[in-house]
Amino acid sequence: MNTPEIEYQPKEVIRSYQEKRLAEALDYLARFSPYYKRLFREHRIEVSRIKTIDDLRHIPFTEKYALQVYNNDFLCVSHEKIIDYITTSGTLGDPVTFAMTDADLDRLAYNEKISFECAGAVQNNIFQLMTTIDKRFMAGLAYFLGIRKLGAGIIRVGNGIPELQWDTIRRIRPDTIIVVPSFILKIIRYAEEHGINYRESSVRKAVCIGENLREQDFSLNLLGKSIREKWDIELYSTYASTEMSTTFTECAEGCGGHHHPELIICELTDKDGNPVAEGETGELTVTTLGVEGMPLLRFKTGDLARFHYESCRCGRTTMRISPIVGRMNHMVKYKGTTLYPPAIFDVLDNTPYVENYVVVVSDNETGNDHVLVRIGIRRQPGFDALKDIRDRFRACIRVTPEVEIATVEEITKINFPDTSRKPVKFIDKRNKIAVK
Repeated sequence: MNTPEIEYQPKEVIRSYQEKRLAEALDYLARFSPYYKRLFREHRIEVSRIKTIDDLRHIPFTEKYALQVYNNDFLCVSHEKIIDYITTSGTLGDPVTFAMTDADLDRLAYNEKISFECAGAVQNNIFQLMTTIDKRFMAGLAYFLGIRKLGAGIIRVGNGIPELQWDTIRRIRPDTIIVVPSFILKIIRYAEEHGINYRESSVRKAVCIGENLREQDFSLNLLGKSIREKWDIELYSTYASTEMSTTFTECAEGCGGHHHPELIICELTDKDGNPVAEGETGELTVTTLGVEGMPLLRFKTGDLARFHYESCRCGRTTMRISPIVGRMNHMVKYKGTTLYPPAIFDVLDNTPYVENYVVVVSDNETGNDHVLVRIGIRRQPGFDALKDIRDRFRACIRVTPEVEIATVEEITKINFPDTSRKPVKFIDKRNKIAVK
């Protein structure tokens, strides 16, 4: 394994290194980014005066809505240098376009290579990709590029279709799958229903995306436990986003996603934009390093997390990020309890008779949050499903939202609308004023 040397350095060395890279990034933005040139001019910011990571507080945040409204102004290169176009969802409805140069694709490959190596991957592994690589989506492309750079094998099966997944596993015998963890439970159920001895298959490891596997103390959550109880494979959590072009991946110790300091600077800020105290939860704010096409400065991801600074047992000294607590704008205040959708999803993902679901939050007659959970059930269990699921919610999150049973087909249409690349599991109908 060829782990970057910077990940084993003393914290002061890592900080000094990042501040040198920050100066390079600011200079690049001041010369080539129409958006940041305007921002520096309007706020009278001399980038040469920004010497340290702490000095970043003098620069305004970049909000996601700005990427949508001023999308082209974030581009730092001519269109002739753009190799790949990617889109991600925007806060105002239309998607945001990200343009990547050849150098950006190389950076993306490097990011995924070292992330897979963090999860113990080696050249002779064979990966089965159970996520999409098309539809202008970054993740599948990133995985392919990273595994190619690693020199390992990859099978691009795509998402869904359990029958095809198991046929591929039988024929090619991959040892690692890249997958949304709740889908593991679905392919396990398919295997059980069709007499497939999945425990004796070639698969030994799952690199998981999109959903938490762990609690804040790094123990497996309900989803992680449910998988491990059925199938004793290694589970590795990852966290990434298109805007960051960077991945945080667990090592074998399972104690948070490791930071790659050569690729990104991270801050945690409170609702007023101030740094949070060490060990507290804040909104992840990032500054990309080494991005050529559309670099971002102090971009607010909307994701809430904690940082862990103690050295990892694997030997790395870099910061580690906790499982994502939730989305800043998805917080729900229900019956006096603060909730984030992942806590509700966790209960539903671990209820065997629930095939699919959608969580709808709206304002009630008094202006407070109302939570409706609509679930699709493939087969009615031999007991009162509504009572059982209410009991599960009460045991796990201390409150019981309204629950409604619908058909699997009805929920599927909501989960997978034609206009969205990602499954829709949370719908927010609250009359909130957009913050700009």
